[in-house]
Amino acid sequence: MRGRLPSGPEYIDKLEGAAEEKERLKTILATMYEDKRLLEACADLGLGETRFHQLRETALQAALTAIARRPAGRPSLASLSESEQIRMQQQRIEELELALQEAQVREEIALVLPQVRLDDHRSVVAVGKKMRRRRVKIRKSR
Repeated sequence: MRGRLPSGPEYIDKLEGAAEEKERLKTILATMYEDKRLLEACADLGLGETRFHQLRETALQAALTAIARRPAGRPSLASLSESEQIRMQQQRIEELELALQEAQVREEIALVLPQVRLDDHRSVVAVGKKMRRRRVKIRKSR
């Protein structure tokens, strides 16, 4: 048979997480593959049997959920829970309110300041309420 040998519990060391969490996961998996007895694992982790069973079930459920098949692409709004939809809509509202505030500030600046534009000859032409048209040379910054 060709290919690599399975890496087993050593693969857990490559995952992200604290060393203590990795050891706990190794201990949980060791009981499943009959490398450790349940009472021995409970003693190593300092847990009772009931809590150990809860941890093992939670870990396995999370693994099962993570490897479940999902349709490709972004999930539709219909598949999201109501709380997720509300959170996404609130985030969109915040983005739109910020964009509105930015537009209002730009409008206010445009009304307060005289209109300024660049002329074809690289000079600034300012037109205000009581101002006549005048040309101002642009200084080159050194």
